[in-house]
Amino acid sequence: MQRFGLWLDGRWHETDRWIEVRSPYDESRVGMVSAGDAHSVQQAVEAARRAMSHPLPPAQRAEILARAAHLVEGRREDFARTIALEAGKPLRTARIEVARAVSTLTFAAIEARTLTGEMVPIAGAAAGVGKFAFTVREPIGVVGAITPFNFPLNLVCHKVAPAIAAGCAVVLKPASATPITALKLAEVFAEADLPRGWLNVIPGSGGEVGNALVDHPDVPLISFTGSAAVGRNIHQRAPLKKVLLELGNSSPLIVFEDADLEAAAQAVATHGFSHAGQSCISVQRVLVQETVAERFEQMVVEKVSQLVVGDPLDERTHVGPLITPAERDRVKAWIDEAVGAGARLLCGGEVQGNLLLPTVLADVTPQMKVFCQEVFGPVVGITRFRTLDEAAELANATEYGLQAGVFTASLQTAFEMVRRLRFGGILVNEAPTFRADQMPYGGVKSSGNTREGPHYAVREMTVEKLVVLHGVNL
Repeated sequence: MQRFGLWLDGRWHETDRWIEVRSPYDESRVGMVSAGDAHSVQQAVEAARRAMSHPLPPAQRAEILARAAHLVEGRREDFARTIALEAGKPLRTARIEVARAVSTLTFAAIEARTLTGEMVPIAGAAAGVGKFAFTVREPIGVVGAITPFNFPLNLVCHKVAPAIAAGCAVVLKPASATPITALKLAEVFAEADLPRGWLNVIPGSGGEVGNALVDHPDVPLISFTGSAAVGRNIHQRAPLKKVLLELGNSSPLIVFEDADLEAAAQAVATHGFSHAGQSCISVQRVLVQETVAERFEQMVVEKVSQLVVGDPLDERTHVGPLITPAERDRVKAWIDEAVGAGARLLCGGEVQGNLLLPTVLADVTPQMKVFCQEVFGPVVGITRFRTLDEAAELANATEYGLQAGVFTASLQTAFEMVRRLRFGGILVNEAPTFRADQMPYGGVKSSGNTREGPHYAVREMTVEKLVVLHGVNL
């Protein structure tokens, strides 16, 4: 069994309270982690401020991030196994997450080397004649990062790596269900020669550690990934801070009659059930044109029935457990509620131990929770449409707007849907689950207010300062 303290000011600190980390699959104990409190957050913020009083040059930041990427790559199997144990993510999927984390760290290292301000065409106005102007980017200050359970390595890297690239120290509160991965990443950064205080990891409850971090006057920026409800609460608690929110979605995949149905059905089976649907861009709503709907439903069921459900540590497993029994029961209740309201159960819908079998529903309507809310479970609901107008209306008929997928052979249809869909990203002939870690990733409406990806996050974590020189006429 693994045992970790808090990672605070470059050292391990044990507390008198502990978080028991258990496997979502069989409830076996994975490890014990010290639980922090408001005092721990105060100590961490003080350590981060001391660290920032001795700024790291951009080249040093880049070298640290590159070394961290190399170290994570060298420990990919240990990280993947840890993710599988504490998050219940199938090992094959956990390995992909580790590879993505290496990519995130690498792109952040590039940003550390290239981050700069810009020239301001000040002489373009009469008042600017005889002046020379430019901007520089400076670290905003200590970054408070709050991360979810579903990507316990890569989403942590999406907070920590851009912050370090920007020259900001970090206080991180990882998800209480999956803190071990984050603490192992802290070890990596220490070995990569990140000076003490630049990364502090304080596991604990949201109500105690999370709120203390959000409320702290010396933390000017909060970066949060999680549910819309918690994100809104953070924004209300810290109205004068910069609050970066990556929130939920009810991801639509829209299939037109001219689409490659085989590819679209495979996208549903693969990306509707990976990590048991516990991704904010997991395929949840499938909107299919009525003329091909019956055939497409059969194709999806056939492919979903081939998924292996079971132990995350088994190399054959595609679908593992939900993070807690309570989440399993909630999702099962939503399925039953939809069937009671008229949805057809095409496959799944059963609980086997701690596992909820991959579920496909048909005749789902916009009033059902499995349509209008974020399921965050192994459930895909199919809804039929007749026209492009109806497809766009259905896709937009939720409070969310993170990413959407469109399958069609028509370039005209694709661009018309790009124009009409109110989402932060539109994927054409690809699942809405696609994400390359350097791309701008984020949503609109209740899906958030920022864009992640190192190039974009680094700029969010810096302040642009204007410099005007009088008497210079270039």
